[in-house]
Amino acid sequence: MTRFLLAVALLVAAASPAQAAAPRWVGTWATAPSSALPGNENGYPNFSIRNIVHVSAGGKEIRVRLSNAYGRTPVFFGRVTVARAAGPGSPSALPGTMRTLTFGGAQSITAPPGADVVSDGVALTVPADSDLLVSVFTPEPGGPATHHALAMQDSYFTRDGDHTTDESSAAFREQTPNWHYVSGVDVRTSTLRGSVVALGDSITDGANSTRNANLRWPDQLADRVNTRLGVLNAGISGNRLLLDGGTAGPNALARLNRDVLTQSGVRTVIVFEGINDIQQTPHQTDPAKIIAALRQIAQRSHDRGLRVVGATITPFKGWYSYTAELEEVRQAVNAWIRTAPAFDAVVDFDKVIRDPSDPQRIRPDYDEGDHLHPGDKGFEAMAKAVDLAVL
Repeated sequence: MTRFLLAVALLVAAASPAQAAAPRWVGTWATAPSSALPGNENGYPNFSIRNIVHVSAGGKEIRVRLSNAYGRTPVFFGRVTVARAAGPGSPSALPGTMRTLTFGGAQSITAPPGADVVSDGVALTVPADSDLLVSVFTPEPGGPATHHALAMQDSYFTRDGDHTTDESSAAFREQTPNWHYVSGVDVRTSTLRGSVVALGDSITDGANSTRNANLRWPDQLADRVNTRLGVLNAGISGNRLLLDGGTAGPNALARLNRDVLTQSGVRTVIVFEGINDIQQTPHQTDPAKIIAALRQIAQRSHDRGLRVVGATITPFKGWYSYTAELEEVRQAVNAWIRTAPAFDAVVDFDKVIRDPSDPQRIRPDYDEGDHLHPGDKGFEAMAKAVDLAVL
């Protein structure tokens, strides 16, 4: 009888559905802090800054990441709030959605120089593909402020004290093109498979995309996958693989840990870097050095258990620094990327973006005019080129 009952129990267990996954934190929005704000030695004493950020995947509980990565003094965050925006790009909060964040149960927290901090979770239903307001009050001097320089999104601020809990945007009369302090938003979920990080430069950052429209290629990729994956943008305009670049941030190898490997729930990284090593002064004319850096990114990401998708470098003929010699470097790197065993998969952005009649150029209908950065239509083509099965 005992053996019979055991056999029945085993059959029932085998036929039962798998236990639901435990909830975990997964990134739904991120930006890579690019530098200390120039000329901002004292930070923003008595300012409230209302950052507008656009999440990819949704959830019912969220938390926020703040960064003092480039600060040389501690930053005291006196109050931080999060709310759903009243509408796309609106600095007004949807009534009833304002939440004050805590840090270990406390309303305020001090971030030492070079440090990031993460809030406690708070209940707030956030739809996929929607805008959030992350408002930060810094009552004391503490600088320079860490920011992301090319947000392609207008945010707002006031110099008149703590207005972080205001649902109205009336106090936020001044505008900024940057994101200040905020570096990430996570959702707690049992349904998302994880997050995908796009590591790149200005093309990933969204240069030449329509402002306040969230049409960067990672945004448009998110529209394809946001029911199962968060998409995080770690692009910095001007960023290079091998050299630091002032407001263009540290080189990609130096920032890999902060901007990719420690993101919440990360499972895949898409690596799309190298054009600035080639086209910026000093030019990198040895493709082997660029390839070595890409190989390092792949190896370190694999060591953390991530999938790595390599992306070919897109054309730049017509850009002011283009030469035939530099084009040969790009072609050599791309030839390696297309066949490299270092990557789990490849997305051939070069093939997608190039003009079939002049392959060293961007297709005219994808080119916004500077011959380096695609526009919205080009970003759409890039997003559609990513094979979702490899993510």
